Amino acid sequence: MSVTLENHLVGDGDLSLAEQAYRHLRDRLIMLDIRPGEAINDGKIAADLGIGRTPVREALKRLESDHLVVSYPRRGTFATIVDITELADVSELRESLEPLAARRAAKLATPALRQEIRETAAAIAKMGGGDDPYDLMRYDIKVHRLIYKAAANTHLKDVLIRYDNLATRIWCMVLDKVPSVAEHIAEHVELLEAVADGDSDRAGKLALEHVTSFEQAIRSVL
Repeated sequence: MSVTLENHLVGDGDLSLAEQAYRHLRDRLIMLDIRPGEAINDGKIAADLGIGRTPVREALKRLESDHLVVSYPRRGTFATIVDITELADVSELRESLEPLAARRAAKLATPALRQEIRETAAAIAKMGGGDDPYDLMRYDIKVHRLIYKAAANTHLKDVLIRYDNLATRIWCMVLDKVPSVAEHIAEHVELLEAVADGDSDRAGKLALEHVTSFEQAIRSVL
């Protein structure tokens, strides 16, 4: 079973080229398809995506503010190193904000989003331990972005996406050492159902438990 985070640039006509390039690169960086410390060639990326260098460079500027790439004069741009020591700081912020987003999503999600949330929960419930860990992590990202969208607060969404991205990079660094990836993803089923049912208190509680278990799972293999 596989899930794609974003569509290829073809068909994303409602987005600017810079936004398309940003989303494409962001997801490759957080899933470590572009490895930490790897040089990023804007010309090659532009050619691969079939666009000019300008939107790619605009995307890279945004990614630098997201702490996913770093640029050095006369040296170029590189994927940032994954700093495991940031785990506590990232988790502290997520433990405050993820429950807020889940509670808001339970209260404010549109009927269409509630249906999508239920469908995502059903798809996750069918998954097993034999699924590819990276496909499982893509579901993790999809779940969080869906909840952020349903929370209907653009500022909260932007902040949470940034910190979820950093958390996902840390997770992917130790993915081969974590024995319970499928169990971690399965935790989303109850959370999504609580959001879809409009149970804000339960959604907030489950969101906090999920973030806490994430940090514990990481620390258990460090």
